[in-house]
Amino acid sequence: MRRRDFLPLIGSIAAWPLGALAQQSDLPSIGFLGSDAPDLYADRLLAFREGLKKAGYVESQNVAIEYRWAKGNNDALAALAADLVGMRVAVLVASTTPSVFALKAATTTIPIVFFIAGDPVALGLVSSLNHPGGNLTGTTALTLEVGAKWLQLLQETVPTATAFTLLINPTSPVLAEAQTRDLSAAARALGVQIHVLEASTDREFENVFASAVKLGAGGLVIGSDSFFFAHIEQLATLASRYKLPAIFGFREYPKAGGLMSYGADINDQHRTIGAYVGRILRGEKPGDLPVQQSANVRLVVNLKAAKMLGLTMPPSLLLRADEVIE
Repeated sequence: MRRRDFLPLIGSIAAWPLGALAQQSDLPSIGFLGSDAPDLYADRLLAFREGLKKAGYVESQNVAIEYRWAKGNNDALAALAADLVGMRVAVLVASTTPSVFALKAATTTIPIVFFIAGDPVALGLVSSLNHPGGNLTGTTALTLEVGAKWLQLLQETVPTATAFTLLINPTSPVLAEAQTRDLSAAARALGVQIHVLEASTDREFENVFASAVKLGAGGLVIGSDSFFFAHIEQLATLASRYKLPAIFGFREYPKAGGLMSYGADINDQHRTIGAYVGRILRGEKPGDLPVQQSANVRLVVNLKAAKMLGLTMPPSLLLRADEVIE
């Protein structure tokens, strides 16, 4: 190639990335704040992008997404939220309860679409489910009855038990307080005791299970916190080792070897989030979009885990299960 032909080619190659970058910067942008590491969100992100695509948006084609990950450190969420807000993204996405509170504290104007494990009205995020108002809307995995249902299912599994335990994460105080309040009320209604135990690092899990056994608990309710979701395999292993029946809000727990779960499908919720983000990008206001509650609450039971715990699951419970893992 002659030099006079080579120089224009170099110029065009050099200019192409700049043009691509300029095109990328012209796209509307979404800020996505996750409490954990990105590998734990693989299925959720796939579902989110599916919902976004149905609304007419494809990442890197006609929308850009900025991701920030707290990697299990809730104390880092405030700074990450401020970073996304400072980028002046068009819409913010909060994939956990701690992340939505961080974003809510960082902006009152940028639309926020959330997925949470709690009642958004009781948590003070929206004024009502049908008419959220303000700059927030999204989906919730729990109804008001779910906390009581967790305890009821444990009591049905271990009918001789008079006391149970609840595991909460103190670094997510709003969610922890709400779940403690709901489970305490459920325990009173069922005529059993509930002991509240705390863990904010995986090193504390061993003490939690040892304390539950020492308290004579018949089972453990694992609060619906993203930190616990990130450690479901460790929690399932400890439950088996300490012979302590446990229930969690998400199907991933019995899939990892835990006893049972009762709650919504996380992926369905994230498809809804993606669709909502697309609608907001098209001009709809978050305050006009009703908060979606999952209509698909599922009971999943792992019979292999029950056998390892020395339990015979009640036939009536198994008949009601949506899925039985053998």
